[in-house]
Amino acid sequence: MSTNDSTAGRRAARGWDAFALARARAMLDALEHLVGGLGTAVLAVVALVLVIATALTCLIGVGLLLAPVTLRVVRAVADRERGRLSRWGPEVVGPAPIPHGLRAALADSAVRREVGWVTAYPLLGVVLGGLAISLPIYVVECTLFPVYWQFLPPEEVSAQTWGLWTVHDWPTALGVALLGLGWIVVTGTVTPGMAWLQAWPGRRLLAPVSGTDLALRVVQLTATRAAALDAHSAELRRIERSLHDGTQNRIVAVNVLLGAARRALTRDPSTAEAILERAQDAAEQALAELRGVVRSILPPVLTDRSLADALTGLATACPVPCRIDADLPVRCASSVEATAYFVVAETLTNIAKHSRAGHATVAARLHDDRLHLRISDDGQGGADEGNGSGFVGIRRRTEAHDGTFMLNSPPGGPTTVTVSLPCGS
Repeated sequence: MSTNDSTAGRRAARGWDAFALARARAMLDALEHLVGGLGTAVLAVVALVLVIATALTCLIGVGLLLAPVTLRVVRAVADRERGRLSRWGPEVVGPAPIPHGLRAALADSAVRREVGWVTAYPLLGVVLGGLAISLPIYVVECTLFPVYWQFLPPEEVSAQTWGLWTVHDWPTALGVALLGLGWIVVTGTVTPGMAWLQAWPGRRLLAPVSGTDLALRVVQLTATRAAALDAHSAELRRIERSLHDGTQNRIVAVNVLLGAARRALTRDPSTAEAILERAQDAAEQALAELRGVVRSILPPVLTDRSLADALTGLATACPVPCRIDADLPVRCASSVEATAYFVVAETLTNIAKHSRAGHATVAARLHDDRLHLRISDDGQGGADEGNGSGFVGIRRRTEAHDGTFMLNSPPGGPTTVTVSLPCGS
């Protein structure tokens, strides 16, 4: 065999392995989606029973008292389905809160669509979810059939082969195992379509009506624009304060010391050298503080090195032992990387000052054209945006770039900060 043929064979084998791995991953994702949909369908059955009971008892007036509770239950189940669908595809934006008053609530299009979804979804969700559970069971039963077929009664053996043939020896038992491989193919082929079909009612009825998403987006952009302006003003005040309280005072001290040294040259030249040394030290401190202010505007380390290297530098300087787990194959926009750098720097500063943690971890990933950051520590927890810990500034920086910020810090820990930024160019 020639070298070209051998290379082509290896490429074909790698291509087949990649295809098989992708199909297996799609099958597992679809099965997980279907099983999650089954759980939502069971809750939808409960909500549907409550809707029917409320509608029937309205004939005697009792249902009017139950209706607000029923609508809230329907909204809770629908929100669970929105969250599930958002994890497996495009985000399904939730509607505005249910209006006060039964008449206003029933006139709301989102409420009516949710009731329609609760009516249509349970049967489809239960059937498809049940099939999703049955298919892997068939795969396992048939594939392992040669191991236990001798211990089964004849009627169960016949049921295992679906009446296709009679199992009476090892070759026919191995045929059932081949049938299990066929079930694997069937499962991998039909489950993605089943998952799409199961999700269709939710995406059709629970998604916002035309124009709602745009209106919500306008509101969101208005809020983030205001946050960006606030963050910009706060940043200018911080720079001004740093220059006024630090660098400016150092430069004034240098000026005073130089004047004293000049007078000392005429009166007592022996003391002039000591005064000049103090002036030089003050000038060096002013220069160091000025460099710090410049770095806080746009870290020069991001110009010379990648974001992963810059984060490694932050972890090295952090008093708390910190591990960096960064998988960033490409560079993001400089403003996004600067925001990510400051988010990690501020969070590590909070960890060092307040958390009493023994270890911290920073994970950075690129996924779906977004930069995802996750900073966690094993400290005492209890962090709050409102206690002056700096998280308000982190949120403003993040939202100014149309990103998302989430803080999870229960008492006793651990504390996790999750930030997602659009990685535009």
